[in-house]
Amino acid sequence: MCPPASSSAPSPPADPAGDSTPAFSPLYQQIKTLIMRGMQSGEWKPGEAIPSELELAARFRVSQGTVRKAIDELAAENLLVRRQGKGTFVATHSEEKIQYRFLRLQPEGGSDPVPMQRQFLDCRRIPAPADVAKALSLRAGEMAVEIRRTLSQSGCPIVLDDIWLPAQLFTGLTAQRMGDYKGPLYGLFESEFGVRMIRAEEKIRAVAADAEVAGVLGIEAGSPLLSVERLSFTYGDKPVELRRGFYNTSTHHYRNELS
Repeated sequence: MCPPASSSAPSPPADPAGDSTPAFSPLYQQIKTLIMRGMQSGEWKPGEAIPSELELAARFRVSQGTVRKAIDELAAENLLVRRQGKGTFVATHSEEKIQYRFLRLQPEGGSDPVPMQRQFLDCRRIPAPADVAKALSLRAGEMAVEIRRTLSQSGCPIVLDDIWLPAQLFTGLTAQRMGDYKGPLYGLFESEFGVRMIRAEEKIRAVAADAEVAGVLGIEAGSPLLSVERLSFTYGDKPVELRRGFYNTSTHHYRNELS
């Protein structure tokens, strides 16, 4: 006969969303998930402070060290930002440290991305092409927003982006609205549409510029370009942006840090 379970076994942390917590994940990972649920639900919005480590430890019935480890990981992933003497805040794409998180293109001789001038060439709503619908988990024929823009420095176009978004999440998005917004595009998505990009996957390859792309970038057809396809995700690993960019690397390079 199996012995009765001990009544002194620790109980799992409280779940504010009411969902069961996977028993197989480390405790700090469970707390990390609960904090992310609070951000996803809007309990703690971008730019707002989250409760202190002590408050969270009491709320989830775990040690302060467990909470700290969860927050450390979220900060390393640029989802939270610690401010000395002020507390821990939900990261926002308007933060200087965060706004270039997904832009890895840098001028030769430079160590950091620099601001580029944006020009929106088109913004329209059309049924998502099959490959776009598949990437964004849309139904066949569901509407998408297609945006075409350039990023330039000193009047010279460096990047041509084709951006696809689920139309239902971006009602009212126009080229003028994007052009009038002074911050980064992801900051606009976050502040005005409630869509926050938290991670991305990229595919990078070398291509030759076709006539259309060469004309937009002001280069010769056949010039070498870097093709960067990025799929960005919000909370719950939901894809919310497909971006296909052509980068002119004659005066710039793509830089990434591996760890």
